[in-house]
Amino acid sequence: MKVIIDFNNDIEREEYEKFVSGHENGSFTQSLKWADVKEGWGHEAVAVKDGNGNIKGTALILIKKLPFIGRTFFYCPRGPVYTFGDTETLKELLDAIRDLAAEYRACQFKCDPFISENDEASIAEMKAAGFAYKNISEDRLIQSKYNYKLNFNGRTKDEVFAGFHKKWRYNIRVAERHGVKCRVYGREALDDFCELVRETGERDGFCVRDKSYFEAFLDNLGDNAKLYMTYCDGTPLSGAVYVKYGKVASYVYGASTVHMRKVMPNYLMQWTMISDSIDAGCDVYDFQGIPHYYDENHSNYGVYRFKSGFGGEVAGYAGEFKMIYDRKASHLVETAICLRKLFLKAAALFSLDSRKEINEKPLTFPQKLV
Repeated sequence: MKVIIDFNNDIEREEYEKFVSGHENGSFTQSLKWADVKEGWGHEAVAVKDGNGNIKGTALILIKKLPFIGRTFFYCPRGPVYTFGDTETLKELLDAIRDLAAEYRACQFKCDPFISENDEASIAEMKAAGFAYKNISEDRLIQSKYNYKLNFNGRTKDEVFAGFHKKWRYNIRVAERHGVKCRVYGREALDDFCELVRETGERDGFCVRDKSYFEAFLDNLGDNAKLYMTYCDGTPLSGAVYVKYGKVASYVYGASTVHMRKVMPNYLMQWTMISDSIDAGCDVYDFQGIPHYYDENHSNYGVYRFKSGFGGEVAGYAGEFKMIYDRKASHLVETAICLRKLFLKAAALFSLDSRKEINEKPLTFPQKLV
């Protein structure tokens, strides 16, 4: 049985969230709360139930209106959520999405479920269901192709800490000896965090989110999201936006200053979030993206080097699957996405004021969603 979720029905929302948060292939970007974070996108959600009325598959769909051509673009971030190999549930979900696509005049449906890059059976399953698939460059994907994950495997905090590289353990103690403090803050620390984000974006050359985005993130995800900050003698040194959804904790956004780096605030911040995740009963701490981790000469390799010291492992995903409803309009969408990414990359080379101006303009085509 196929159901279109009523976002205003508390019972339906609770049932949906319970399924997604408890499923091995679930993600906070498939939570109904995520739809409210994404300003400028419409949304729908579908669920498929078995004969006993229990949900067996879901999909949150973000909907972007495309200007001038009277079409929309469907995107299902890290979904749909179902047990890979269950072709019947996948078919039912896609039938429901196809009906919505006709209603919204969608030209394309794109998704990127947590299918491993080595899971040939699940990739073949998606292709057999009608998806187009190519193993394209990670730079062309909406989500990260490679994440770094720390599985706790029932270990205590002391055992997890012992699994860190010795230099990482030393740096955490350095931060503690220098009086660096890390804890959860509320909105009162957002200005400090956004200033760190601004500095990080200027230093590393990327367009940054503004304060209103992080306000919407924290407000709409509610108890699932937290803002961590480190301070030393009242000076903000680093910050992170963290999400706990189900048994998975995720380090979603991070920023820091170059000042007082020798007191190692980022190491203490990660350890604090990992420690809190263990206390909260999580099974996994997801450091999120490690772009180009396999290339020591790449400018982003330092991201992997830092995260790898915490003793986790690389998780590689298959990437994006596309269901084409209108080939010509879909080609325009893909071209626009590529052009926008090139534009943002070029914009990051200019002044901070230019980056801020670009960031504050309404989005026309999909951006990186996490």
